[in-house]
Amino acid sequence: MADITSKIRDFVLKNLDEKPVNRGKDPFWESLRNTGTELWLDTGDMEEAEANWSAEMSALTTNNTLLNNEIQKGIYDSFISEAKNIVKDLPADDRVKEIAFILNARHGLRLAKRFGGYVSVELHTDAAYNINEIEYYGKRYHEICPDQFIVKVPYTAEGLLGARRLKDSGIRINFTLEFSARENVIVTRVARPDYLNVFLGRIGAYMINNKLGDGTGAGEKTVISSQNWVTVLSAKNPWQTKLIAASLRNHNQLELLAGTDVFTMPPKVAASGHKSLSGKFSSMMHENYEVSQFETAKESGIEKFWEVDAKVLHFAERLATNVPGTGSELIHIASEEGCRDMFPSLTEEEKSFIASDGKIPVYSRWEKKIHSGEIALDTLLTLAGLASFTADQEMLDQRIRNIIG
Repeated sequence: MADITSKIRDFVLKNLDEKPVNRGKDPFWESLRNTGTELWLDTGDMEEAEANWSAEMSALTTNNTLLNNEIQKGIYDSFISEAKNIVKDLPADDRVKEIAFILNARHGLRLAKRFGGYVSVELHTDAAYNINEIEYYGKRYHEICPDQFIVKVPYTAEGLLGARRLKDSGIRINFTLEFSARENVIVTRVARPDYLNVFLGRIGAYMINNKLGDGTGAGEKTVISSQNWVTVLSAKNPWQTKLIAASLRNHNQLELLAGTDVFTMPPKVAASGHKSLSGKFSSMMHENYEVSQFETAKESGIEKFWEVDAKVLHFAERLATNVPGTGSELIHIASEEGCRDMFPSLTEEEKSFIASDGKIPVYSRWEKKIHSGEIALDTLLTLAGLASFTADQEMLDQRIRNIIG
């Protein structure tokens, strides 16, 4: 396999001819950057990125969905055909997984060369519950582009431990699919990544779709709570972990959350903000946004998005003091510490519900388990996000299968 991985690396790197984008400073983005916020674009589309790129921006981030969007355009079909000759001696499933890796790495390299910043690259969703695969593919990404690639690892028990191994090896990590301050407390103390996330747009959407509130303030409150916890707790680590406000849905959030460590901005949000906002930004990290909740939100546990209780803190410190060797061991400790709703046990039927509901789970399906402390809203959104990525990964994989035969 070592010989194949070397050939794959050389194949990904060959004939890379991207014309660098050079943009001057923009007072609008400079003002936002001066609040302390790093500016990243959340897209894999070269043209969209180029239309919105500015000198103040420092990175781009992709994921399984965004990469799939690019692959389905057909722009890599001939590249896939060429790649199949390198992996032809591998078992069928491994051929597909290796070509998916090749596509992630190649597209990430093109973004890195064109825009000159960091690029977050995603693991295959099959690796989400496999520590060894997380480490294996993470190291291979790093070998291809050590100066610009940031490896994205999803929030699972195995993801926490795999990310920790990678970070201890000196590899930049963007830990992804978090939806609460308490999840990010665990990530900060265990995985100790360079970056972690709050996907705030889906928090508000969850409230709206499930008639728990109008969504106002919930994502923003979660981001600010997470920012405060991450800043304090990462001071105990050898490096600072930075919080990403991800999944921005409205350009007003650029003002409401100015001062967050990082924004990942979809191009439409960036363009709309540039057109509509004044460009006079100041840090909002000391704001205490009110959350508009309906009567139906009572006992929904919605406060777990932004609140961190003593049990979670004790759980985090126990893990940080003695990092488990396996995901199952971590999950057992969570149960012992009264945090079983963060790593629940699901039946096959419940897993199918997660997949069929899409990114926004149906609250009524889970109400009893939420009330009994078996699962929580942040956990549901994390599981739903991973299921959504898995569906898009399968679409990408199927296109590969169709081409390589």
